Amino acid sequence: MKPETQPVPPGTEISGPATALLPSPWAHVIHKPLFIAFLLCFAFGWTTLVLGASPDWPWIDPLLWTLAAAASMVGLSRRLPEQNVLMSAAIIAGLSLGIAIVGDRTAIPYGPRVYSDHLGGWILGVPWPVPLMWIAIIVTGRGVARLIMRPWRKTTYYGFWVIGLTCLLALWLDIGLEPFAARVKRYWLWQASPDVWHWHSAPWTNFLGWFVTAVSILGFTTPWLINKQPVKQPTDYHPLVVWLLLNFYFATGNALHQMGSAAGLSLAGCAIATVYAVRGARW
Repeated sequence: MKPETQPVPPGTEISGPATALLPSPWAHVIHKPLFIAFLLCFAFGWTTLVLGASPDWPWIDPLLWTLAAAASMVGLSRRLPEQNVLMSAAIIAGLSLGIAIVGDRTAIPYGPRVYSDHLGGWILGVPWPVPLMWIAIIVTGRGVARLIMRPWRKTTYYGFWVIGLTCLLALWLDIGLEPFAARVKRYWLWQASPDVWHWHSAPWTNFLGWFVTAVSILGFTTPWLINKQPVKQPTDYHPLVVWLLLNFYFATGNALHQMGSAAGLSLAGCAIATVYAVRGARW
């Protein structure tokens, strides 16, 4: 019988077949206050959305995406070395910004759209929160995918399934984000031809572009997101909570603007993801 393993405090070095250093204690210290700040910002933003006061508070959504990205990266720092987290954030932000700039110039890969100033100032024609949006979407989506795939984590193609599921979760989030961004908050406006199939003004090419962007980002960041330390980590529900709240935020705005199909699909995705994530986490 193998002896039971005792929990190791953060920042403690362990010895044995391999030596590893758990992620820095600073991540454990600031994660809870940062996550609480995200929850407070979400509560304030959701309340103003329901009351119809959001246009009077243009800083809410940029701050919400900033806190979502920051809380996600700090949460990741609790189980990965700092250099891995920083490199992952830089790759996600750099690739997403670069693809968005190309898309703004050529309408490839997302389709023809025009950004407004409702999301904040611009970087080379792209609102500055866009890279933060992608950080939050990729990191939380991958966290949810890892929870769902936990029963199969020792199988041969586990990594590929996590990548595929993360892309699917990103697409599902975009189903709610596009109507919310284009018709509720006016982050951007689509200029696609009426003859092109679209989802609440977003052309089908947008969703193909999202998939390509997510695959590209994960192709470069996955090596940095793999935990190579032989230390068993506790189950982390934080990515699931952030992912669900973002979807719920979009669903609320879409429902208030009579886009029931978008709200319904977002909530259905939340229910399915929650069931499988909790089931996987308890495995």
